[in-house]
Amino acid sequence: MEMTGEQLIPVSQNEVWRGLFDPEVLKACITGCESVEKVSDTEYKVALTAVVGPVKARFVGKLILSELNAPHSCSLAFEGSGGAAGFGKGGAQVKLTPEGASTRLAYLAKASVGGKLAQIGSRLIDGVARKMADDFFVKFNKVMAAPAAAPVTGGAAVVQTGAAGTQEAGSLPIWIVAGTIIVMVIIAWLVR
Repeated sequence: MEMTGEQLIPVSQNEVWRGLFDPEVLKACITGCESVEKVSDTEYKVALTAVVGPVKARFVGKLILSELNAPHSCSLAFEGSGGAAGFGKGGAQVKLTPEGASTRLAYLAKASVGGKLAQIGSRLIDGVARKMADDFFVKFNKVMAAPAAAPVTGGAAVVQTGAAGTQEAGSLPIWIVAGTIIVMVIIAWLVR
């Protein structure tokens, strides 16, 4: 299964990159997201609950980041399991391109599923995955358009401070977004 998409985000490329690496922003924007846990600089655990048709399942997954080129692009590999519902794995590429005062976010995700999820109709899964991605970007656009994302983070920046006192954004957000979209696609596929 393959899923591509583009979104125009009404803020600068650096702001989009930072927003995509803010766990609180991501948790607020990803429907059903329960947690995002950093295992290492390039590996994260994500838990979310998804509903596809009559099936509701909790999925736990792992994202592994690579090819980081801040604030321009990144790649990720993922795998996730929904217990009896099935499992999925795949990868994604994400690219940020400045367009005036805005940023175009483009992604390409490829996934495969197994178990009960592999028996679900691809049309239902594709529709659910597309809706989940669309819902994410509607929420993300609203959060990013708000001054300093104050409603989500309470005005506190979620960044690490280096020895010189400069802020360094992590690599979590963009990967989580792409990984979550992929996991949603897999879940939708598995639930069909």
